Amino acid sequence: MSVSSRWIDIPAGNDNFGGYLALPKGGKGPGIVIVQEIFGVNSHIRDVVEQYALDGYVAIAPDIFWRTQPRVELDYVGADRDKGIELLQKTDPKLAAQDIAATAAVLRKLPECTGKVAAIGYCFGGRLAYLAAADGALDAAVSYYGGGIQNALDVAGKVTVPIQFHYAELDHAIPLDAVDQVKASFAGRNNAEFHLYPKAEHGFNCSVRASYNQHASALAHGRTLAFLAEHL
Repeated sequence: MSVSSRWIDIPAGNDNFGGYLALPKGGKGPGIVIVQEIFGVNSHIRDVVEQYALDGYVAIAPDIFWRTQPRVELDYVGADRDKGIELLQKTDPKLAAQDIAATAAVLRKLPECTGKVAAIGYCFGGRLAYLAAADGALDAAVSYYGGGIQNALDVAGKVTVPIQFHYAELDHAIPLDAVDQVKASFAGRNNAEFHLYPKAEHGFNCSVRASYNQHASALAHGRTLAFLAEHL
C-alpha cells in the first residue's frame, strides 16, 4: 500500500500502550482513531487503518485490550471468538474510552495531523467511540453496529459533537428496538444521523467475516467519508 505504517507508544498514566498508526501519502490530514472489535488490532483492523490513510487521514488503532493481553489478534469464530468475549468481559469501557481520549491527544500532537480528530468504532469499538464522544475527547464520532449503546443512554445528552450511527437490519446482537431507543435519545437534536442497512447483518463492514455485505460496506464507507469531510 502507498501509506507508511508503524506501531507507536501512547502514554497512559505511568504506563503506555500500543497503537497502529498509518500516515497518508500526502503527509498530512485530519486524525482518525479506529476502534477495534473484540478481536484486537488484527489484520482487518490494520487494513481499515490503512484504508483511511489512503483516504487522506492520519489514522491509528489503539490496542484496547492492552491491560489484559497486549497485541492480541483473533479470528472471528470458534475459540478465538470465545477469547474475544472473555477479553471484552475483562475490559472496563470507561477506561477504554479514556484510552481513546489518550490516543486522540497523541494524534493532535503529531506534526502530520492538521488538528481535528474523530473516532470510528466497530461493534464494541462503536460503543467506545460513542462513550469517548460523550467524554468530550473527539471532534466527531462514527459508530458501526455499536453494541450496548442502548444501555448507556444516560450519557447521550453529553454527546454534543456530530455523531453518525450505522446499523444492520438483521443484526443478531442489536435488535431494531435497541436502535429505536438510541434514535429516541437523540430526537430533536441536529448532531446525530442514523443509517440502517436492509438485509445486512452484524459485522457487515468486515470483508473477512461471513456476514460481510459489500453493498452495505461500500455505502457506509461513502457516508462515513462524506460525514468526516463535513466535520473535520
